[in-house]
Amino acid sequence: MRELKMFINGEFTENQSGKWIDVLDPSTEEVLVRMPDGTVEEVRSAIEAAERAQGDWERLPAIQRAGYLMKIAEGIRLREKELTDTIVREGGKTQGLANVEVLFTADYLEYMAGWARRYEGEIIQSDRPHENIFLFKKAIGVTTGILPWNFPFFLIARKAAPALLTGNTIVIKPSQITPINAYIFAQIVAEVGLPKGVFNLVNGRGSVIGHELAANPKVGMVSLTGSVEAGVQTMAAASANVTKVSLELGGKAPGIVMPDADLDLAVKSIIASRVINTGQVCNCCERVYVHTSVKALFLEKLLAGMKAVKTGNPHEIKDLDMGPLVEAGALKSVQEKVEKAVAQGATLALGGKRIGTKGYFFEPTVLTDCRQDMDIIREETFGPVLPIVEFTDTEDAIRWANDCEYGLTSSVYTQNLDVAFKLIRALKFGETYINRENFEAMQGFHAGWRKSGIGGADGKHGLEEYLQTHIVYLETKG
Repeated sequence: MRELKMFINGEFTENQSGKWIDVLDPSTEEVLVRMPDGTVEEVRSAIEAAERAQGDWERLPAIQRAGYLMKIAEGIRLREKELTDTIVREGGKTQGLANVEVLFTADYLEYMAGWARRYEGEIIQSDRPHENIFLFKKAIGVTTGILPWNFPFFLIARKAAPALLTGNTIVIKPSQITPINAYIFAQIVAEVGLPKGVFNLVNGRGSVIGHELAANPKVGMVSLTGSVEAGVQTMAAASANVTKVSLELGGKAPGIVMPDADLDLAVKSIIASRVINTGQVCNCCERVYVHTSVKALFLEKLLAGMKAVKTGNPHEIKDLDMGPLVEAGALKSVQEKVEKAVAQGATLALGGKRIGTKGYFFEPTVLTDCRQDMDIIREETFGPVLPIVEFTDTEDAIRWANDCEYGLTSSVYTQNLDVAFKLIRALKFGETYINRENFEAMQGFHAGWRKSGIGGADGKHGLEEYLQTHIVYLETKG
């Protein structure tokens, strides 16, 4: 059985605990590899290595730090097929989506490298005649990143690229469900000669490894992408040292279909947003509000589109829309949520069952006759399930869409610019997509409201999450 290693201070290390965690293929339930069940001592060793490396790394000109990001991106492109196959195997992604993730990760590293000569401080006007006020943007120090399993490879770059470019060092913990791709990333880091300690990789359980990454006093910032529960635990662990936290948590994205919507576009976009990665994306459309006047035609087109969704083992079949859910617990959770929705009065219009007996496959599912008070409308599902609510008054659609503990993304389908801007002004979400699927751009800013998170990622504003300010008041004699 293949065994993964951690990457600490530029070296691949042996398992110190002697304990292992099996990594399964969600399509076949077969064990792919074993990963170390890491210890607090190993995490501390990685953090200390990052601390030792940080000063020299920050003193390098930003353009030289960018050069390393470009080399890592090149290394990713050279191993494109291996990485694509790995992500398909361990995460159940379709081949097309896995390949997009690999190439988008390389693009992201190159994009962030492009900021090397562009992020800047300020000179501020003083009230005193012989004083200059300088605002410097400086690295935070040691940062840590706790990753999810749904976009495991891209999230390495989303956290590491801005951190390293701005002079920080980092310790990354991949999900215990999808750690193989991160191991390959560490191999690429070693091959390009990144200075020891600048990038470190530790494996293990969130309750042990994740806690130490947030609670360690030498950490200046911890960034987590995961569940609300994990975010709350991370904040609690970080609070003792008042450590900065950046959190991307859950979502329950509403999609609003107005009477004048292009229904073919709306259906295509909503299905794409719902079945991508088998519905396991926090910014996916998770509930639809459709106007009474177009409900019947919308449902006819939606059901036809969802019936045509192709599901199977993505390692065996290239042209698929969906693979399996990521683990047995996810399959059980989605099944229970559908059953509860039906018990609460929803109509099962399509799907609703497991596919086969091997692997964690679930049918594309549509629930109609849903109400705002149902759990399927209020709680994150994280699976290929689409509940539909009918509305007649736009104000109701707005109120229902905003009636949610999450606030990550939303979408609107209308051909009327006035209506679009009315909804943009009224919706209380970090992102709104108009007449397109829910998928962010690297140059934007991916940030949620309410329980969807704190801080954000991508673009100039995401880069600045990894910087802190230093104001200098310099008074001269004349």
